Amino acid sequence: MKAPSELFDLTGKVALITGGSRGLGRAMALAFAGAGADVVIVSRKLDACEATAAEVTALGRRALPYACHVGEWQQLDGLVEAAYRHFTKVDVLVNNAGMSPLYPSLVDVSEALWDKVLAVNLKGPFRLSALVGSRMAAGIGGSIINISSVAAVRPTPMETPYGAAKAGLNALTIAFAQAYGPKVRVNCIMAGPFLTDISKAWDLNVLATVLETRAALKRAGNPDEIIGAALYFASEASSFTTGAVLQVDGGQL
Repeated sequence: MKAPSELFDLTGKVALITGGSRGLGRAMALAFAGAGADVVIVSRKLDACEATAAEVTALGRRALPYACHVGEWQQLDGLVEAAYRHFTKVDVLVNNAGMSPLYPSLVDVSEALWDKVLAVNLKGPFRLSALVGSRMAAGIGGSIINISSVAAVRPTPMETPYGAAKAGLNALTIAFAQAYGPKVRVNCIMAGPFLTDISKAWDLNVLATVLETRAALKRAGNPDEIIGAALYFASEASSFTTGAVLQVDGGQL
């Protein structure tokens, strides 16, 4: 039987994290590096990726910053090729990039907005999971972690396209677990509200009031509170867990 420290050890592993330059993605990138992994940090802005990559290298690990729009299907082939060319493998894929733009009403949701939200939150993770998951399955295996949202099961009218996309991501988790098992484990973290840079656009007083009545812990999460679940799914600690959707929401549901 392995010691707990060995179960969560990622030494020698390579993790690819979309939306990895800030918020939950940055927290996971630094946590994985702290556990011994090298990290591919992906977002649309190269300078932001480079800043987080510098933090990873300061921890003694290697990092590849890579600019990519995950909603653009044709860009994902280049991302995967760059990751495998640089590190020769990907052991952990985290589909974390997401977006949920504001709109005045449902009837004002344009086709362009709908397509953009579905592309980033659902189409990109599908294609990236297929590209990386198939290589994992043909090789030594690996772990795919999807970052979903409680909006997948309890969407508000102001996050309907986002909720629909995340519900689809929950479904992809189960489908890919079946498709690429037994070598590849595919799991999902269904996140509640976290106080990242995105939360600066929220009315925090309204959020506090809502969470006071809806959430068991009565607060939003801090980015580093995603780390435990992410390390569990990335490591051997979850060796018998696949197709799971884990709520990390402070008891909101």
